[in-house]
Amino acid sequence: MITEKQIEDTIYQLYKQAAIVLGDDVKSALEDALKREDSELGQLNIKAILKNIELAEEKSIPMCQDTGLPIIFVKLGNVQVENLYEGIRKGVARATEEVPLRPNVVDPITRVNSGNVGDKVPIVDIELIDEDYIEFTIMPKGFGSENNNALKMALPAEGIEGVKDFVVETALKAGGKPCPPIVVGVGIGGSSDMALKLGKKALLGKVGERNGDPTLAEVELECLNRINKDGKGPMGLGGRTTALDVKILKMDTHTAGLPIGVVIQCWADRHATARLRDD
Repeated sequence: MITEKQIEDTIYQLYKQAAIVLGDDVKSALEDALKREDSELGQLNIKAILKNIELAEEKSIPMCQDTGLPIIFVKLGNVQVENLYEGIRKGVARATEEVPLRPNVVDPITRVNSGNVGDKVPIVDIELIDEDYIEFTIMPKGFGSENNNALKMALPAEGIEGVKDFVVETALKAGGKPCPPIVVGVGIGGSSDMALKLGKKALLGKVGERNGDPTLAEVELECLNRINKDGKGPMGLGGRTTALDVKILKMDTHTAGLPIGVVIQCWADRHATARLRDD
């Protein structure tokens, strides 16, 4: 039996890790971007980001003042679990107090703040799997980037060229608002809500690692090159690197539709994962 307390401890540790320590894949992508950057202002901005990352780890404090809306992806296998949602809520509440995290969650109408544990928040997405573990991935989603997401219910005739155009258009329209260099998650297919959810899940992939589907890998690279060719650059102030990567996931959809969800993530592409087993 995986206990409520084990779940609480796991969520607490994952949120702390995600808020403070950026993945090696993202750090490497930023370091590579600095080597390629020929704009003095672009270099200064990337250097400032890298120094910020270093100080966050050194001082064990969050790398960004916006510690995000708590989103937890759960892969639930063949295990016994006690009070899953309550354990998650307690883990987020504890992280909010002890890390500490900024209390970001409010009622959408009254704007009354509930800390980071409110009505249907943290957001928990559960996927059933045929494995002997439960896997938790926490994704603290800042809203400087989230506010620039977009959905298009495209017509099937628009095809892959329509997908590419919408991805590039959405990323460039965001400008400096999401604190570029950004990572762009793209969901293709499903329904309107599933396309955006796929876009978020796409952001959990490693930056710089190409899609296993050769067609999608080609689309990722073309979109990335087109976004960076525009020259918006770090923080939208000019330079070679507007985006660190474009990541795509797809699923089957209705014959009459082509949903495209584009999810923008800032340079702080934060997430952390852990698995628990009955033993």
